[in-house]
Amino acid sequence: MLRVAILAIGTELTRGELVNTNSPWLSERLIALGFDVLEHRTIDDHLERITQSLLDLAARFDLVFATGGLGPTTDDITAQAAARALGVPLHSSEAGLENIRRRFTALGREMSPSNLKQADLPEGCDILTNVVGTAPGFAIRFESGARMFFMPGVPVEMRTIFNEQIESQIAPHASRTTHQIHLRTFGTGESIIGEKLAGIEASLPGVTIGYRASFPEVEVKVLARAADAALAEQLAERGAKIVRERLGTFVYGDASDTFAGFVGGVLRDRGLRIAVAESCTGGLVGQMITSVPGSSEYLLLDAVTYSNASKIRILGVQEDLIRAYGAVSSEVAAAMAEGAMRITGANFALSITGIAGPGGGTAEKPVGTVWVGLARQDGLTETRLLKLAGERDRVRTLAAYQALQWLADAAVGTRHTP
Repeated sequence: MLRVAILAIGTELTRGELVNTNSPWLSERLIALGFDVLEHRTIDDHLERITQSLLDLAARFDLVFATGGLGPTTDDITAQAAARALGVPLHSSEAGLENIRRRFTALGREMSPSNLKQADLPEGCDILTNVVGTAPGFAIRFESGARMFFMPGVPVEMRTIFNEQIESQIAPHASRTTHQIHLRTFGTGESIIGEKLAGIEASLPGVTIGYRASFPEVEVKVLARAADAALAEQLAERGAKIVRERLGTFVYGDASDTFAGFVGGVLRDRGLRIAVAESCTGGLVGQMITSVPGSSEYLLLDAVTYSNASKIRILGVQEDLIRAYGAVSSEVAAAMAEGAMRITGANFALSITGIAGPGGGTAEKPVGTVWVGLARQDGLTETRLLKLAGERDRVRTLAAYQALQWLADAAVGTRHTP
């Protein structure tokens, strides 16, 4: 199996000013193709340190994928470092210049002289055309035999170059003896999931269970290695089946699914329509729902009634109710949901009102106190109290997820009634 490494270049990465999303994305794609990624490295924009990193990686790996440092500014020195590591001069690439000119023409802009620097590439390299940006990528083989691919740090540019030009070059060299299945979960923590899945690896030699927490979800990755691709896929499917059985409804989908898409699918399959009234989440539920293409089939209303006045005027919540119980209460959550139901005639109406923080909490109602209401077409209205911990965005996100989970659970087994 070829040894693979990923190098992310950029001072903004080492300083924590920018989150490196390129390396995880590349790892996912490379593993899916059948490669094993053995090392990630991040280095700042320093000529000597980049040069030494390239030499070190070239000596120890067969394939290296580098991102960043191909721009027009003075701190973009990756091509210079690569030439130095190879012991070759930089030269102005006509193909690289044509790439840059074509991009500026497509944008209807005049090319700045500083962009000419992006065409200065190591002698003997192969150009990787950038159809969505100005910086061409390049590939070159080191004396050790290592093949290195250099791509821009802008994620959309890096992904386009990899998908359209690199993948076809490297795919024939993959071992094709691995297969990975991604399962997306919500509703319980990583430690509990780990406990529930204990023993799978021992019972299925060749299977490795991995986890990736991305609040508030946890992704379970079932990676199988076998003698050939077909056997690896069968083994991964066996492992994934056990994971689904043990986690039950905590698993909501596979690699390409989203939580909002899962909820939308439940509603669409049953012909149900919903209305939403939000306060502390400020439209987050509606944003999640409408991120799914075709959500207009089931979302009739998303009313962001942040102030008491808007709850009264738009949803018809009684002022006396707010005065007696407070905006964050079971009574007001119920009235908000019923108001949204009254306006739209939906099958379900969901409401959220709470204290997301950092201020506004009291001893009786601390930060993280959230009430969720769910009104049904048959006239039944229920409320639930959530006591959530964390800073403001975590409270809002978890409230939105839990509200949508309740809606999906309520919708299961329900059919549209005219």
